[in-house]
Amino acid sequence: MPQQSPETRKALRQRLRRARRQLSFSEQRHAALGLTRQLRHTGLWQGARHIAFYQAVDGEIVTLPALRLAWQQGKACYLPVLHPIKDDHMVFVRIWPGSRLAYNRWGIPEPKAALKHSVSPRRLDLVLLPLVGFDEAGNRIGMGKGFYDRTFAFRRGKCRRPALTGLGHECQKVAEGIAPSAWDVPLDALATPRRYKSIKNRKAL
Repeated sequence: MPQQSPETRKALRQRLRRARRQLSFSEQRHAALGLTRQLRHTGLWQGARHIAFYQAVDGEIVTLPALRLAWQQGKACYLPVLHPIKDDHMVFVRIWPGSRLAYNRWGIPEPKAALKHSVSPRRLDLVLLPLVGFDEAGNRIGMGKGFYDRTFAFRRGKCRRPALTGLGHECQKVAEGIAPSAWDVPLDALATPRRYKSIKNRKAL
């Protein structure tokens, strides 16, 4: 596995973010539909009752079609909200069709004034998280702020819930591999518009 300095990782992150931002509206729309097709038949999706989504920004793959499917199937759906007390952590707030959102300090929409509907990350069954980059081994690069790693740090132990599935476009794959950091929380699966891959089993499903 190649070693990547902070400078190398920063340059890689910039390149991958630029690649996904260059996708057209039509490409993004088809990607979102393809992603939903990949997710809906998986065991993790079908067995999940409480699923965390995210609001796509900066060219991230859109999860809205998958969110609508989850609502149709009677699943409880959540979005991450910056923790009001515990800095650099998140809580997850349940949303319904028509829920009001407001921009947080990073410019990401999150449920507005609804912490009474929040749940502990440990109560979720499945978390769909955005990726900046990924490799075939399931190593990943995020935006660099570490919110997911800190929030789900308990998953580095024996805890296997919630399942973490990273989402991305195929153009975000890093063919040469990504050197994992000590604080990275491992993924259980990867999903793109073209395929779904279980990381535990190291094989495509």
